[in-house]
Amino acid sequence: MADGSASASPSSVSPHQHHRDAIKSSVHNSASSRRREHAIAVGKERREALMRAKRVCRAPLSGSDETVVEEGDMVIDEEKADLEARTAQAVEELKSALSTQGKGAQKKKIEVLRALRRLLSQSEVPPVEAAIKAGAIPLLVQYLSFGSSDEQLLEAAWCLTNIAAGEPEETKSLLPALPLLIAHLGEKSSTLVAEQCAWAIGNVAGEGADLRSKLLAQGALWPLARLMLSNKGSTARTAAWALSNLIKGPDPKAANELISIDGVLNAIIRNLEKADEELATEVAWVVVYLSALSEKATSLIVRSSVPQLLIGRLLASENLQLLIPVLRSLGNLVAGDGYMVDSVLTVGSSITDQALSSLTKCLKSDNRVLKKEASWAMSNIAAGSFEHKKLIFASEVMPLLMHLLTIAQFDIRREAAYTLGNLCVVPAGNAVPPNIIVDHLVAIVNGGALPGFINLVRSADIESARLGLQFLELAMRGYPNGQGPQLVEREDGIDAMERFQFHENELMRNMANGLVDKYFGEDYGLD
Repeated sequence: MADGSASASPSSVSPHQHHRDAIKSSVHNSASSRRREHAIAVGKERREALMRAKRVCRAPLSGSDETVVEEGDMVIDEEKADLEARTAQAVEELKSALSTQGKGAQKKKIEVLRALRRLLSQSEVPPVEAAIKAGAIPLLVQYLSFGSSDEQLLEAAWCLTNIAAGEPEETKSLLPALPLLIAHLGEKSSTLVAEQCAWAIGNVAGEGADLRSKLLAQGALWPLARLMLSNKGSTARTAAWALSNLIKGPDPKAANELISIDGVLNAIIRNLEKADEELATEVAWVVVYLSALSEKATSLIVRSSVPQLLIGRLLASENLQLLIPVLRSLGNLVAGDGYMVDSVLTVGSSITDQALSSLTKCLKSDNRVLKKEASWAMSNIAAGSFEHKKLIFASEVMPLLMHLLTIAQFDIRREAAYTLGNLCVVPAGNAVPPNIIVDHLVAIVNGGALPGFINLVRSADIESARLGLQFLELAMRGYPNGQGPQLVEREDGIDAMERFQFHENELMRNMANGLVDKYFGEDYGLD
């Protein structure tokens, strides 16, 4: 390029972005804050598109003696008023059974608990509000008392699980039950009781930051982590799901604590390596939030076998519910630790070839989330060494990215633009751009990318507009024989930049006006 490096100045680079270059590192968000924002966004997608953050427990836990509910047994046609009346009656019987003494008392307690639980789990719309209004919560807390039979504890916890799956205020009504639910996660509890209590806690944690804070303050993290170490698949799966709800931020404290617990990283590795896809999915969500929120966790995970296992899962599976957290985890790891790109994804190694193949597979997917996440991960690999840039440039990823920049949804276009832009910038620490960088720039511009970047300049999203301006600057400065400004002008790039002439954002105003003055000033076109 004409005047040397396109790298950002050292002061503009976040300490967590040392493997990145100008296009990526000069965006206003640091790597860590961007990962947190993505974690929140993907958490919303998880709730809305994949699986609810809170889940009704309709079938008995694996290992329970309870008969599996058949679909035909579901209460679906009953009038709401009748269902609420039956629920209120069941709560009254719950209260009456507490005072029952003598022979048959325990059996009676189990029967009334089971009647309420069936109403809360076998109804298409569980009558949670009716149960709470009738006074079920304090009664269920009493049924959770220590010394009760496992069957009684299981039924009471199951009722609370489904109440916690209700509306926000209904979930908050469980506050008096939290200490006992957490206590029953302990080693003295049966596996079934502990698992059901973990499910209830997962529903509470899924409601929001305030309830997560209360659970963490009351000590829920450690016993849930212990349950994730279980050899029983359903128990580990429920605990992992509850943990992902508990640590998902935005405060990184819980994620830092979780990764510090002995055995947690080994359990993650074991379950990603050997577990079925359901368990691997929940464990992958734990990795998503660990890598999004904790620099310590990211460093430990990257230096383990987790990256290889994630890539293997991504390459082998077609299960969307598994692919999304696996891909998100990889994207976080690539964004969060230069070691991941520089040492783990060594050019020429089999794991790097597999990573590129798996990301290419996701870019070809019809699923919007997979395309976006794959583009985001690819952009961080493209921000690595010359060898990584050359690897991506020579692969089948290039025509895919060029196509996505032109026709994809806005968020995918932006991520594709980051990747293409990063292929055209010198890595940090390199002073002189080699020919390969110029070759990338020429090929991308000649391939028709300029209109896509100019469209970003015109967008209302400031981050995207800034990205577009950065690429226009690269093209105008670095395209051979001084042809860059003419190419930009031909695509109405001047008009796009002049929209910032009086813009309220001072940085964008100065950047755009500076480019217009520098490349289209008084002397422009005189040659």
